[in-house]
Amino acid sequence: MRGFLPWLAVLAVVLVLSALRLRALATIVSVGWLVWCVWTWFRPTRRGPRSG
Repeated sequence: MRGFLPWLAVLAVVLVLSALRLRALATIVSVGWLVWCVWTWFRPTRRGPRSG
């Protein structure tokens, strides 16, 4: 359930902005969230210094 909280928060923000007729801002929030999700999924893995 904890993993869904950010998704639900973004969904709530988008719905509130849409209800307030701030659909351009709601679209920006939605697209920003989508880009962030894609970036966290496909970003290159961070490799720390090799211990040896």
